[in-house]
Amino acid sequence: MGIFGFILTDRLIPNIKEYTLRKGICGKDLGKRGTDLADKPVPEALGIVSGAVFIVCLIFCLVGYATSHPSKLLDVNSALLSILFMLFLGFTDDVLDWPWRYKLILPTIASLPLLCCYNGSTSIVVPIPCRALLIQSQEMTILGKFVSWFIEIDVASNGSLVDVGLFYFLYMGMLAVFCTNAINIYAGINGLEAGQSYVIGCAILLHNFIEIKAQSLSQENHLFSAMIMISFVAVTLGLLKHNWYPANVFVGDTFCYFAGMTFAVVGILGHFSKTLLLFFIPQIMNFLWSVPQLFKIVPCPRHRLPGFNPSTGLMEPSTFECKSNEYIWLKTLNRLDHKTERIPNMTVINMALSIVGPMSERNLCSLLLGLQLICCGFGFFMRYYIAGFFFDS
Repeated sequence: MGIFGFILTDRLIPNIKEYTLRKGICGKDLGKRGTDLADKPVPEALGIVSGAVFIVCLIFCLVGYATSHPSKLLDVNSALLSILFMLFLGFTDDVLDWPWRYKLILPTIASLPLLCCYNGSTSIVVPIPCRALLIQSQEMTILGKFVSWFIEIDVASNGSLVDVGLFYFLYMGMLAVFCTNAINIYAGINGLEAGQSYVIGCAILLHNFIEIKAQSLSQENHLFSAMIMISFVAVTLGLLKHNWYPANVFVGDTFCYFAGMTFAVVGILGHFSKTLLLFFIPQIMNFLWSVPQLFKIVPCPRHRLPGFNPSTGLMEPSTFECKSNEYIWLKTLNRLDHKTERIPNMTVINMALSIVGPMSERNLCSLLLGLQLICCGFGFFMRYYIAGFFFDS
């Protein structure tokens, strides 16, 4: 089904992009201002093709999967419902341009089917250095007694396990919102959205194969996750082929929301939501660095994409204007003169350009995908090596 999904996505995109052009669902590539390609309309929202093909692949997988794993049928149906909802939301956002408040509320609603059928543990393992803060000599400390008003501490395990109950469901709901929006705000250059999703998808797939090979207790959950991710990685590769520099199509919010919800689905229903976050390190960095602009603490222009210098053909950090006596802390972090009146926008893309220097769009995307790959490798190192020093359960 994965091979079928890649071929079908690759063949359909050239045809479907003609329909989007006819309907005016297209945009200009802001990263090519000052070149001959600047005014060429680029078909947008082509993530709808990869999303639709993915749903088809998943439905066919469902037929075989349900006969051998009937207990997971509810999980597959809830996954389909959540992904379809976000695919619909993403496409309507590309067409109607939804306000940000809807982009936060609707993913929360889309995650409800996942949370309703979640039947895993709501307990978490407490790091070894923190256990003494909760229990000492088989008795709760003052902090432990206070915390026990909100969550259940397993005294028999000497504080190594705590059941956070409903707070775990709240965390998973927030995870779905984060995944769908994290890819959406870490974007703007050819190939980055599909590229980062492809790397994360491959990392999740490798994690599933490791757990299946080890015959862990959650082997069936990882088999369920692998079934979903094989089709996802295949259709994403088909889309990336057309979105790579110079992009023939834009993936749009359609793909970002669909990809983010797919990751949330496998993380929640595959019962490895905490491991999933280890593969999102660049997206977490980008979100944290963007918070001042997202919450209007720092001026936030409509587009924070890196700028293109036609004279050099290289990408440079985009900036926002300020007064010479404003945002001294931010100028210090960027190693700028305190009297300057332009500061780079707060994204990892602009940060990379500030550190490394101007570069071509293709090389910038390759650099960021290399960072994604390194961070996923670091995630595996944390999950399978470092965790052993802090978690013994």
